[in-house]
Amino acid sequence: MQVTRPLRTTAPAALLTATALLALSACGTSAADSTGADGSGKTVEVRIPDPGNSGVLALGKKDGSLDKALGKVGAKVKWTGSAGPFAPAAQAMNADQLDIATGSITSGITSLAQRPGFKFFTAVDPDAAGEGILVRDGSGIASVTDLIGRKVAVNQGGTGEYLLLKALAKAKIPSEQVERVYLRPDQTAAVLNAGQVDAWAVWATYAVAEIGGGKAHFVADGAAIGSDNYSLNAVRTGFAEQHPEIVRALYDYLHEASAREKKDPAAYLNVFTDVGPTAVTGKAKEVQTEFTAQGGTVDPIGPEDIARFEAVAAFYAEQQVTKEKVDVAAHLLDVEKLT
Repeated sequence: MQVTRPLRTTAPAALLTATALLALSACGTSAADSTGADGSGKTVEVRIPDPGNSGVLALGKKDGSLDKALGKVGAKVKWTGSAGPFAPAAQAMNADQLDIATGSITSGITSLAQRPGFKFFTAVDPDAAGEGILVRDGSGIASVTDLIGRKVAVNQGGTGEYLLLKALAKAKIPSEQVERVYLRPDQTAAVLNAGQVDAWAVWATYAVAEIGGGKAHFVADGAAIGSDNYSLNAVRTGFAEQHPEIVRALYDYLHEASAREKKDPAAYLNVFTDVGPTAVTGKAKEVQTEFTAQGGTVDPIGPEDIARFEAVAAFYAEQQVTKEKVDVAAHLLDVEKLT
């Protein structure tokens, strides 16, 4: 099922403008970004996790188009580490070790509940097809109701826990009637396939291999759950304060490239290699291209998005994932006003 939403409208004043950003007191900055794209002739390094073998950033890395786009505003990418869960990336931004990271609004809210040194500046619509409650073929689980009394693997405070709690709430099932098993996503497939858990609340990054391998299927996907689990890009606050023009240039690149990826998903798979553990092949490749074609593009954060972010924050507080409702709007940027 593909979800179509209304056109985005102008972001409200709650989002910080470039002027407001520049008025903020500066956070710590790295030696690289302190040189600035300020006419000094020195190039600003933007620290971004290595994107791996697939996606917009992977292709931008391979063909040089990302550095070309950023070069127009005196910047270039410094690839560091590898893309993964948002929580450690948020910690790296807080520690001035990373400038840009991607994550979900769900993991973003739990990170914002700490002492955030980052702000979100883009939104991608919730993945109606590529996330959900995954079960093994032949498990006998035919609906969310069948999860009662069973074990479901989730990543704590992130997408998995949100999807499970949201699915249970929609089915009017008290959350305590299903056992949550907290596992790292990269450790869960083996546990599911060994029958140590009955289901896995998960997103496309990990679901594609299981579905493509003919071993599992969603008993409820994002659309059925009513997920508001946006994907977001975050920027270190100190970097955005010093270099709003670079953040805007990065957004422009991601927006245009994500629209191209949606039209031709296969061109963004297996960017560096089509063999080995990072390659997507066979049926899994078909599954991934279908998910991407149905997915959203990288867009500015609009009022309708903020309302849904706040709904997730309220849900997390209600479910006691966070101690109180997180003020998401205080940590957003209006990227269209950055220059």
